[in-house]
Amino acid sequence: MRNVEGKNPVIELIKENKDIEKIYLQKGLRGDKIKQILTKAEKNNIQLEWLPKFKIDEKAVTGNHQGVIALTSDIQTYDLYETIDTLSQKDNPLILILDHIQDPHNFGAIIRTAHASGVDAIIYPKDRACGITATVDKVSAGAIEHVRLVEVVNLNRAIDILKEKYYWIVGADMSGQENYYEHDFKGKYGLVLGHEGSGLSRLTKEKCDFLVKIPMQNEFSSLNVSVAAGIILFEINRQRNII
Repeated sequence: MRNVEGKNPVIELIKENKDIEKIYLQKGLRGDKIKQILTKAEKNNIQLEWLPKFKIDEKAVTGNHQGVIALTSDIQTYDLYETIDTLSQKDNPLILILDHIQDPHNFGAIIRTAHASGVDAIIYPKDRACGITATVDKVSAGAIEHVRLVEVVNLNRAIDILKEKYYWIVGADMSGQENYYEHDFKGKYGLVLGHEGSGLSRLTKEKCDFLVKIPMQNEFSSLNVSVAAGIILFEINRQRNII
């Protein structure tokens, strides 16, 4: 079981009809979002328990629970081959590949952006990277319930498998010869984003079919990876929705 903490994440959790064992609420809380939670919980026969703030604090994993904690089942992750097979029915599947992202705030923000921009799945490595934590869950603001997450042992092998299935692999890197908005992203694509400090690893970069960059001004060398994700993913979304 895991904690889902915060008003919006808990509301999204209930919307998804997830298996919720109980919702803890801080005594004295009021407001529209609390009313939403109470109404939806009653409709779905979810047990509620009102507790004083210090008890909520004891149960919380993150430091920003907003007085609301849901106890629910662990996040489901998916098999890579199953995911590829499922997405084979789509004309333009888009998979986001994270090359050892370590900051849970970045990971959570990327999941949120991925859901908003139409990403079909996120692949991330099991080792030397941030996994699914309570902070990732919280920062995603409920989006984690909507995105297919694929944890793999070997990221480069996963890229090889995608290429065998005719996916184009594009890496975001400042050494790219092409600006991100100049590349045609229509088709089967995997977009690779690198580690917060070192960017794409050497072997991963070599496996990319293309490298694209975000042009910078004022001699600024790089952007936060979650910001870069938003810029490129919404450009892909724009291209794919032009009529």
